[in-house]
Amino acid sequence: MTDEEIISHFRETNALLEGHFLLSSGLHSNRYLQCAKVLMYPDRAALLCRALAEKVENTLGANSVDIVVAPAMGGVIVGYEMARQLNVPGMFTERENGEFTFRRGFSLTPGARVVMSEDIVTTGKSSRECIAAITAAGGTVVAATCLIDRSNGTADVGVPLVSLMQMEVQTFEPDNLPAELQGTTAIKPGSRDIK
Repeated sequence: MTDEEIISHFRETNALLEGHFLLSSGLHSNRYLQCAKVLMYPDRAALLCRALAEKVENTLGANSVDIVVAPAMGGVIVGYEMARQLNVPGMFTERENGEFTFRRGFSLTPGARVVMSEDIVTTGKSSRECIAAITAAGGTVVAATCLIDRSNGTADVGVPLVSLMQMEVQTFEPDNLPAELQGTTAIKPGSRDIK
């Protein structure tokens, strides 16, 4: 799947937004990719995640993953579909008192080979937090995945990061906004502060 084919799924579902956005990383941006709008279509989710699963298998080898774990909220659908495509179980972490943890009776077999699966990576903060929860629960994270790597390959999540597509989307510190964003209200579409 080419980058243009991938981004066309975002355009066709109005998931590529333009304006002033406050990202869960605390950075600001003039573009936002709302993966939930693409993933609301099961056929598109299956297509995108199949292509990502193929990249994972090409990177790690066949049968090198025991389970997929995703961070809630943004990673839940991607994690489920990645688990389906890799033919392994899937589960997710949730924030409790601001920290990712396993709930709902989810647990990992010690040493389980885990792929942590996200929708979007910008700075890698959520990925690192989810990976820490997986490690604390006894899992071995063999790779992280995301549909879109907004860092264009610069985010360090502590393990190999396999993305369906890398993009360079400008981000700005709150005190260094470009003129077109100054004086406008930032929309916070992410899920970091959901309790």
